[in-house]
Amino acid sequence: MKVILKQDVKGSGKKGDVVKVSDGYARNLLIPKGLAMEATEANMRALKQQKKKEAEEEAARRAEAEAAKALLEKKIITVEGKAGEGGRLFGSITSKDIAEALEKEGVTVDKKKIDLTQPIRSQGTFQVPVKLYQGINAEITVKVTE
Repeated sequence: MKVILKQDVKGSGKKGDVVKVSDGYARNLLIPKGLAMEATEANMRALKQQKKKEAEEEAARRAEAEAAKALLEKKIITVEGKAGEGGRLFGSITSKDIAEALEKEGVTVDKKKIDLTQPIRSQGTFQVPVKLYQGINAEITVKVTE
């Protein structure tokens, strides 16, 4: 029997796959538990439309990330921190501080996506990588002032 998987099933396939399984496995386990549905023509059309919709949404998210990348790479983000002698900060500038500064500029970026290997502990200008989407990374310029 051919079924369309609604979720990933170990040993059978991933969500959205059309797989051939034994009749008993489909009728007694997959369909009653909501893991799969029978691969009728109507269900196949619905699956095709769903995949098309997901592809369009993926393209929209990718375009949005590209636009955000272009915007971020043009800006210089200024973060203030108290410093002592030699420009060394008393605290440090973390990804949370950078995310808050970006928020003030009108760009929302999750602090987990800011790839700061270690906190900034001195004044100056730094290049900080930001992961916006799969394969789309931006380099933002962060200026630390007193």
